[in-house]
Parts: sequence; structure tokens; C-alpha cells
Amino acid sequence: MKKKISLLLVFALLVTLFTACGNTQEETTEQKGGEELVVAMELAYPPFETKDENGDPSGVSVDFSKAFGEYIGRDVRIENISWDGLIPSLQTGKADMVISSMTITEERKESVDFSDPYANAMLAILANKDSGIESVDDLNQAGKKIAVKTGSTGYIYAQKHLTNAEVVGLPDESACVTEVAQGKADGFIYDQLTIYRNWKNNEDTTTAVFIPFQDVEKWGVAVQKGDTELLNQLNEFIAKYREEGGFDQLTEKYLSEEKKAFDELGFQWFFDMSE
Repeated sequence: MKKKISLLLVFALLVTLFTACGNTQEETTEQKGGEELVVAMELAYPPFETKDENGDPSGVSVDFSKAFGEYIGRDVRIENISWDGLIPSLQTGKADMVISSMTITEERKESVDFSDPYANAMLAILANKDSGIESVDDLNQAGKKIAVKTGSTGYIYAQKHLTNAEVVGLPDESACVTEVAQGKADGFIYDQLTIYRNWKNNEDTTTAVFIPFQDVEKWGVAVQKGDTELLNQLNEFIAKYREEGGFDQLTEKYLSEEKKAFDELGFQWFFDMSE
């Protein structure tokens, strides 16, 4: 009789243990899906998406995504994903959002949905000092070599409009800058802010061409197709963040030198969305 009671007690304890483990696993899964916001970005584009001295995500987009997470009450986890894997990360459910200096384009809209734009960007040229490049037309010549980051809007522009030159796609921004600084390429096409920063870092070997040669590009946050709930939250947040001076704070923290230069050049500021 005692043996039977002992066996029953052991069985009851095992059932309780497994039930508790199952509940814990369900709670963990529910917490991950319900509270954690996974944001994908390529941490190779300072000062927007980069890493600090400890190797942790840092920059404009990181602060922006964390502010949004706080706004909707969800913890944010940054996933460092290469540029060509960002949109697939949404399509496969690996990420909830992409905040990675991404231009809103009609082609990308076929795969993802975009928030309201939060920034303006225009293309510019980082030219080698000895190249003689003073305009985009000077680049569109036989014998000229253009370095562009594969998949970027600069790459798309060069492929479409600069057909007389040799267009070389490279995996990242730093490789393009190196090609120009070393005289292996005549120019690198990218957004104005990045071109300005790289020119200031390489003034001995490069020059910058800021003359506008295309329409203003708009940056947005990408989400999974049909995720209207998250999209509506984003649009509400972007409007509120702008109204409360959030973008001004990002400018002061990360882009104060660039803002001063843009004002001197008479360019519309990056976060100024007025028409």
C-alpha cells in the first residue's frame, strides 16, 4: 500500500513539473512575440547605424528605434543584418521592422510597407581630387569609373543614368571611399551627409560635389506587408517625435557639424520635411 502511495506521489510531482515547464515555455514564447520588437539594420553606416567602442549598436537609427519601442511599451532588440538581407528579414518574419537609412522606392514597396517619411536625402559625389569631376555629367563619360554601394539608390541611379561610365558595385561604403581616395575610381555616389563626412575625413585626396542632380529621396521605416497595426503606431510616433523635438535632439547628438555645413550651403536639412 505504501509503495502504491509513493508511486502516485512521484507521478503527481512529475506531472506538476512538466506542466510548470510547459507553462514557462509558453509564457516565454508569448513574451517574445508580444513584447520584444526586433529591428533590423546594417551596423555599417555611421552615424546612423554603427557600433560603439564596446561593440554595441549605436547611432541615429538605434536611438530612434529605442524611442519608438518605449512609445509602444515594447523592448527593442537590434539585429545586425547585411543590406541585401534586410527586406528578406521582414519577409521571413525574422524582424518586425527595418530602420536602416532606407529610401522609399516603388520597387521596395512591392515587398514591404513603409511608414511616413522621416528624413530627406539627396545624392552627392565624392570625387578624387585629380579626376576633374565637377558635376554628374563629368562622371558620365567613357573611361570614368564610378564606385557605388551595391543595392543603394546611388547604385540604381548610376546604373540607370550614367551608362557611359564603368559602374562598379562594392559591398560597403568604406570600400567605395577607399577606391576614390586611392584614385582607383573617379567618384562615389551616395547621400549628401555621408559624402560630406567622408570628404572631411579625406580632404587631401578627395573633393565633394553637392550640386543636386536628382529629386529628393525620402527615408522611411519598413515593416512586413499588411502590418497596419505597427505601421499606424509608427506614423503616430513619427509625428509626435517630430513635434516634441526628437529629431532636433538626434541632430544635436550626432549631426551638429553637418547641420551647420548644410545651413552654410543653403541645403534643406535632413530632418526638415516641410515642402
